[in-house]
Order: sequence, then C-alpha cells, then structure tokens
Amino acid sequence: MKQKANTVIPAHIVAEAISTLHGLDLRWSGPITPTEMQYVEQYVVAKYPEYSNALVEGGEKTDLYDLCIKEKLSEPQPDDTRKSPRGVFRETFTLSSGSSLPDLEKTQLEPSRLLNILTKKSSFLGNFISIPEIQARNKVLNHCGLPDDEYLVLFTQNYKEAMMLVGESYPFFKGNFYLTIIGQEADYVREFASYKESRVILAPETWLDLRIKGSQLSQYFRRKCKHTPKGLFSYPTEVNGTRYSMHWISEAHRNSWHVLLDATALVVGEDKLNLTLHRPDFLLCSLNNTSAHSSKITCLLVRRKSFDMSTASGQTHE
Repeated sequence: MKQKANTVIPAHIVAEAISTLHGLDLRWSGPITPTEMQYVEQYVVAKYPEYSNALVEGGEKTDLYDLCIKEKLSEPQPDDTRKSPRGVFRETFTLSSGSSLPDLEKTQLEPSRLLNILTKKSSFLGNFISIPEIQARNKVLNHCGLPDDEYLVLFTQNYKEAMMLVGESYPFFKGNFYLTIIGQEADYVREFASYKESRVILAPETWLDLRIKGSQLSQYFRRKCKHTPKGLFSYPTEVNGTRYSMHWISEAHRNSWHVLLDATALVVGEDKLNLTLHRPDFLLCSLNNTSAHSSKITCLLVRRKSFDMSTASGQTHE
C-alpha cells in the first residue's frame, strides 16, 4: 500500500530548524522572513527528507508565536478534606529508610503537575516545542555553563509559579528537612514542606558567609538523618548586591541534600554565573524578553539525573 505523502512540515521541525540559525535574536513573535524560510526548506531536505516536498503551513505569513504550544496547566479540583497549599488532596508519600536508602540520584518526585511536565518534556517531541523556547533554553544553559543533555528547562508565568511547582512535587515528609535561606515573602516552597510535615529550618543569610569558621550551615548539612536524601536546601545567589558562593551546592550534595538555587536576582547574559563545577538540582533564573508578551521570562531548570521523571513509577507511591 502506497504511503500518503507528507504535505505539511510539522511546527516542531520548523522550530528546530530556525533555532539553529546563528545570529537570530531571541523573540517570541514576528513573521518568519524569506531568508529564514529558505533556510528551513534546506534544513528539512537535509535532515528530514520525508518532508522534502512538504510546505510550512501558512508560509511566510507564519508567526513565531504560532509555533509555540500554549498549554494551560490543569487546575486542581476542590476538595473539602485535607488540602495542600495548592489546594490538592495529598496522598501519603514516604521514602524508604534503613540500609536500602536511595541516593541523590533518581529520587521519585510526588505525582504533580511538574512531574507530568517533565515526563512530557523527556519525550522526543518535547525537545522542540517552539523557537523561542529553544533560544531561551540555549541562552540560559550557555550562560550557566551547563550541558543541554543534563537539564530540562521549563518556562513559567512568574517566580511564584516556578517555586510552587517545586514545592508541590518535592517528596517532603515527616522525617526529612527543608533548610532555606530564601526570604519568607519569596519562599513559596516553605508552606508545602510544612504541610507535608517536613521539618522546616529557617536559616539567616549570614550562614552563607564562607569567612566564618565552622559555620552553622555546614553543621546542619552534616546533621544525622535516617533518610537519604536528607531533604532540600534552598538559597539565593545574591541578596542586596551581595553574591554568595556556589560552593554550598557541592557541600550540600556531599552531605546528601538536594539543592534549589535561586538565581533570579541575576541577569542572564550580563551577570556571570558559572555552574560548571557546581550543579544544583533545581535552578531558578530569569532573562529579559524582547517581545511585548512579557518583560521577563522565568525559567526553572531541573537536573535529569537527580529525579525519576517517570509518571508510571510515581503512581506506585500513591
């Protein structure tokens, strides 16, 4: 039986092609230029010959913004029983303890919106959702010195949404810890940790000072805990103009803590942030957007090796 010819080049392939163009400014909207369209056709013939006779839907009238997959995050259903800060009924979830403790790699995230998004992004088509996303992802990863195969990059509406995705999905429970140096007004993870009965430790900013011998922060990292990982440690890269060391990421990891690094106070592309030697498990950052849709793009980076992103295995804990 003769196969039906492909007549339209899929949007994700168009996005992939244009994202490889050098010198293309980061923009979320605007028509594809004739030069860009010609490049797309050449790229497709070389890499996807099965679409060599196909056309870009809409032709040169195609807007970059139309190549974005505009997903609405599902809202939780109301429930009159126990609710999390997000308003979702929480199933009991605990990590194993004893001699068979999991290490920092492949920790199972709780069933959540973040887990669903990460699972989808781990699929083939999730790698090329839109031109702006690819551009922004590459800009962030290059700025931080991080390899593109080690992190998944998400884009959220704002800082609060990114923090709540982490708090909602991280496996806090009675017996592990949430150690935080992020200000109370900005720390939207804290309420989730408290709700899940994790022990919350509010540490002062002065604990990040490396000049203090035998710092309190180091002592808390080393404290005994029958669970591994011990929990989540979150801190900002900068507070009121004072920059703090990335050394704390590696020290936390050596003592079995996951790390959330808040780098939103820095400007991607302008302020230096080298994470080549210190790889956080979660990274929050923002970059300027040249389009009119939003002045800031909030990014949440999740380290692949740190978490099990399979929703199937996540269901076994319910």
